[in-house]
Amino acid sequence: MTQLRSTRGVSGGAADFETVSGSRGGLQATWLLFEYGAVDRSGVDLPAPKGRPDRLGGLARTAPIGVPGLSEPEAVRHYVRLSQRNTAIDLGVFPLGSCTMKHNPRLNERMARLDGFADIHPLQPVSTVQGALALMQELSRWLTSLTGMPAVALSPKAGAHGELCGMLAIRQALIARGEGETRRRVLVPSAAHGTNPATAAACGFIVDEVPGTEDGRVDVEAFKAKLGPDVAAVMLTNPNTCGLFERDVKAIADLIHEAGGYFYCDGANYNAIVGRVRPGDLGVDAMHINLHKTFSTPHGGGGPGAGPTVLSERLAPFAPVPYVVADGEGFKLVEHVEGQEFGRMVAFHGQMGMFVRALAYMMSHGADGLRQVAEDAVLNANYVLARLKDAFDAPFAKYGPCMHEALLSDKELRAHGLETVDLAKALIDEGFHPMTVYFPLVVHGAMLIEPTETESKTELDRFCDVMLALEARAEAGEVEFFKTSPRLAPVRRLDETRAARQPKLRWKAEEAAMKQAAE
Repeated sequence: MTQLRSTRGVSGGAADFETVSGSRGGLQATWLLFEYGAVDRSGVDLPAPKGRPDRLGGLARTAPIGVPGLSEPEAVRHYVRLSQRNTAIDLGVFPLGSCTMKHNPRLNERMARLDGFADIHPLQPVSTVQGALALMQELSRWLTSLTGMPAVALSPKAGAHGELCGMLAIRQALIARGEGETRRRVLVPSAAHGTNPATAAACGFIVDEVPGTEDGRVDVEAFKAKLGPDVAAVMLTNPNTCGLFERDVKAIADLIHEAGGYFYCDGANYNAIVGRVRPGDLGVDAMHINLHKTFSTPHGGGGPGAGPTVLSERLAPFAPVPYVVADGEGFKLVEHVEGQEFGRMVAFHGQMGMFVRALAYMMSHGADGLRQVAEDAVLNANYVLARLKDAFDAPFAKYGPCMHEALLSDKELRAHGLETVDLAKALIDEGFHPMTVYFPLVVHGAMLIEPTETESKTELDRFCDVMLALEARAEAGEVEFFKTSPRLAPVRRLDETRAARQPKLRWKAEEAAMKQAAE
């Protein structure tokens, strides 16, 4: 086991040590910009323009804007200090379940910053972006080969946008069949991602929940009972949100097809099966793929993600425009098709930077490397589950191994007067971003951990050692320790309900002055 270090007993602990400046060593204190600067000064000195006509048509500002002025070093330091308070995948394990927060190889970043990719504009002549279109065509080839699907729409910007693409294609296919008004019901498992029912509703469908079984999978008999001539589709995540592979997925696909509906698969957890399973072989009609999850750059890397949607032969004619095609003169974008497509998802295409990163990731791994990605992700999750399942309640561990996520509950913590949020707050003091908490909703006090394939055994042991040490403190009855955590974070525990319902979105000088006087 990794040797744990503790600051307890050293001068009362870092949490009780105060400095005159408010800073703690290299971690500089920082405040709101309003408290740094003043509204009556500016970081730049520009003379008023002379001899120029008023071009604002009487709309020139007559009152102060009320924004504080700062010098350049003050502004730079403020944002650098804020960045020190952020956690990041480059700092340590980021175990968010169902979010695949893994290391982003720097090779990907280098490729995405090449001038020919980073500096192009969507309104450039097609003749000047042939290399970018060739890359998109090659990315499409990889995605269709990996999924066993004949077509892919690259334009969706993220997972939920990809869901929207798939469900709009299904709606358009139903309209083409003359069943757009009669098939309105979409079956969604109780453990689904929240975006699934939201997307179905946004497309005008009626959501019908399908219960799960004791082992965390879709109840096939209940699913059968809900099938009928008004069913448009099923939206299923596989592996599912409990971190388990749906063993009956092929039977579910056959049943929905026999009933005249379509099979939408949520691809958020594709990282667990990439290179191992082709969704097309399972009977999937549409599936979005989070390039920014499965193929690196967690959550967009500070910008838009990408959620290409692969489509079966049944849905390929209903894909959105534009898309790339090759002819004898090179590559071009098809902007309009007379027929059955539902139109555009966005004004232009998808996120070029994500296309480049994803293809760089695919080509550097190769087909065998991508298969190992899935295998290592599943291995790491099962290692975490094996280390923690005896100390924490693991509701589905008795039914066999998990896939890419280890799911725990707060059953053992509740026996000591604690719950999931208390453990999560204590993890922050230990330097770990908490796992996904209270999701999926089908498990009380859920703790969903996805270590991904990029974490070493050493890092996983550090995380598991901390989890086990915290569980031991809970068992020892140290309730106050948990209820007052975190102590070392820039902000202590908040009243999160009040913060959500009564957020303070404006800084008011009068309130700030009264607070300062009270202190």
